[in-house]
Amino acid sequence: MTKHDIVVLGLPGSGKTTFLAALWHLLTSNEVETKLSLVTLKAGEVAHLNEIASLWRKAKVQERTLHAGDRTVTMSMRTGTAPEFQLSFPDLAGESFQQMWETRECASEVAASLRSSNVLLFIHADKIKAPGWIIDDAEDAEAAGLPVEAGKPVPWNARLAPTQVKLVDLLQSLRAPPLEGGARRVSIVLSAWDKAAGAGLSPDQYLATHLPLLRQYLAHGLDKAWNVKVFGVSAQGGVYDETGKPSKDEAQRIREMDVPSERISVVSAEGRSHDLTEPLQWLLA
Repeated sequence: MTKHDIVVLGLPGSGKTTFLAALWHLLTSNEVETKLSLVTLKAGEVAHLNEIASLWRKAKVQERTLHAGDRTVTMSMRTGTAPEFQLSFPDLAGESFQQMWETRECASEVAASLRSSNVLLFIHADKIKAPGWIIDDAEDAEAAGLPVEAGKPVPWNARLAPTQVKLVDLLQSLRAPPLEGGARRVSIVLSAWDKAAGAGLSPDQYLATHLPLLRQYLAHGLDKAWNVKVFGVSAQGGVYDETGKPSKDEAQRIREMDVPSERISVVSAEGRSHDLTEPLQWLLA
């Protein structure tokens, strides 16, 4: 059986676990047509996937993945009637990648997965930290609990860097020892696309407008190592309820949908669908 590994990258809160929950529902419900279909799942992983998919169906916010290396989801899948293949991708905490930027360190189990030639990069379209003014940096430093003295320069801290700076550095790390893995295909998932779609931009245009440094690096970086496709993905379909807080009208509307899989929206240069396997299928094409 052919084996394919995918490394799932993304800063904290970028939508990785929600994507996995929606993907598992999609593959097991057979409510809509998908490019990839599930054959089998590695033993011992069903309980976790059923748990997060249940929260997804109930329109409940997912609990954050807190510990790196906890799980690697391994599925046997196929495209149409083609031979099946094994697809593995780790459900890693966003803090793992934040740590790589802030401390220049990486746990050994994370490093092992980062050598994959297929990269699924998550970016929350509604939580992009743009380069800011000094006054903005001062406010962010106070919010992060970093000392700010009146009349003194705001000290630089890696935690306050713009989103695109962190992501470019992360991708550059994958092109240098000990994580070097050769040329790679990258599916960029702009999550929470329902909140970005109102701008009237395609996913490619949104990336170029809001993350120009990242887009320029991917297109014109000196190593020429990236084959990229951008997807706008709404795996939730709206705002979900948080644990212990009153139910939202929007979450109730989502729960009442006759076909849960149709709350999913995937937008690319080819059009729109409900198929979350498209970013995965493109990586493996």
